[in-house]
Parts: sequence; structure tokens; C-alpha cells
Amino acid sequence: MADNKEMAVREKKELLAREERTVPGRSFVPSADIYETEEALAVVMEMPGVEKKDLEVGLENDVLRVEGRIDFARYKDMEPVYAEYNVGPYARSFALSNAIDRDAISASLEDGVLTLTLPKAKHAQPRKIAIG
Repeated sequence: MADNKEMAVREKKELLAREERTVPGRSFVPSADIYETEEALAVVMEMPGVEKKDLEVGLENDVLRVEGRIDFARYKDMEPVYAEYNVGPYARSFALSNAIDRDAISASLEDGVLTLTLPKAKHAQPRKIAIG
């Protein structure tokens, strides 16, 4: 006869990075919103304090990586009265499906907000079919 066992809810576990960093210290995960249109995905990330010269966006092995560094010299003599975010580098990565046109990805940074545009590949875009 089978024992009666109650179902238990398990907590989700955080996925740990597969690779280890060679630079000491911690990085922060920038908050992101992802929007979809018929033509593309738009990824909008908050990266306060990051300038264009300190931002790297790269694609390797179907993984889109974003890294933004902070110039700590700008904060040297500042003592915050109130702070809603910690100052430090940002890092985030996204695995891309084959529905993204990798050659047409673009990025823009304005006022600490990074916008990535990931155009859909032609085969992934919706199309109308003529009725004959």
C-alpha cells in the first residue's frame, strides 16, 4: 500500500552564473523591461551613472551581454543624504532565440537608460497571406 504524502511548495532557486569573474567586487543587475512589437523586441534597462564610453554590449554564442562601469571619481567627495540604488558596475545577459536578427541589433544610451532593439528575423515576423 502506498504512503500518503502531502505536496510541498518548493522555493525557486536563483540561477548562478556559470563562469566566474576575474575582477573582484560585485556587479548589480540592472532592472529591465522588455516590449514586443511585430518587428522587434525592445529591452530597456536602467543603468544610472553609466556613460556611453563605459558601456559594452556584445554578442557571443547566442548570448547578448551588457556591462556598464561607473566612474567612481564622480562620487569621491559625495556623501549621500538618501540613496535608492548602490553605486557600482552593472552586468546582465540574455540568451537569444533564432527569432532575432543578430546583425541588426542596435543600442542607445540616454540619461542612464539603455535601450536595446532586437529586430525579429524575417521568418519570425508575422505576415498576411493572400486569399486566392
